[in-house]
Amino acid sequence: LWERGTQGMSERRSREELLSFISKVSFVVDDTKLFLDTHKHDREALKHFEEYRELRKAALEEYAKYYGPLLVDDAVMSCDDRWNWTDEPWPWMEGGC
Repeated sequence: LWERGTQGMSERRSREELLSFISKVSFVVDDTKLFLDTHKHDREALKHFEEYRELRKAALEEYAKYYGPLLVDDAVMSCDDRWNWTDEPWPWMEGGC
């Protein structure tokens, strides 16, 4: 995945690149979460889940910063003085999905 996260990136990623990255890490998080449902004490899986959950969180924050929030949870983080949940075009409106 994207050089193991967002650390050290000096240039802004495009909307499409970020959406693709978020989709990939979200899949890993969801798949690992399902695995953990039946393997609760697997330390390696827990570490894997936490690593990709952090990558997803950072990518969602980066997306919200530059393009607007994808999740309602990020709406508050990306606006200073007003509600901005509907300011940006939805990802599917620009062919992102």
